[in-house]
Amino acid sequence: MAERMIDTVGGEMGLRQLVETFYDLVEILPEGETLRKLHLRGHGLAHVRTEQFNFLSGFFGGRRYYAEKHGHMDLRRMHAHIPISAQDAEDWLTCMDHALHDNGLAGLEIDRLRSIFRRVCLMLVNDLAE
Repeated sequence: MAERMIDTVGGEMGLRQLVETFYDLVEILPEGETLRKLHLRGHGLAHVRTEQFNFLSGFFGGRRYYAEKHGHMDLRRMHAHIPISAQDAEDWLTCMDHALHDNGLAGLEIDRLRSIFRRVCLMLVNDLAE
């Protein structure tokens, strides 16, 4: 039986650390600048740290906190009001790649996860004006 991705990243504690590392990097890396600005125009970085953990927990096969709270796990619906360029998607992926590396997450399953993240990020690119 295949291990759930949440187990691969170290359970909820490992996932929380991954999300915290990701947003720490968003706050300091040049690639995080546009992401920071987008989140600061919304509910802020503290809010998104919680919501990304909630979403990824369910996405990774753990408890579906986001769905319990919001009634869905529809990424397009979550991001429909946000202008997302191809560069924004690449910047998100760069920050997440650093976070995965900084948390010592590597191997075939993590490479598969990177591929899934890439497909999802590119799916969210839209033509909304800034």
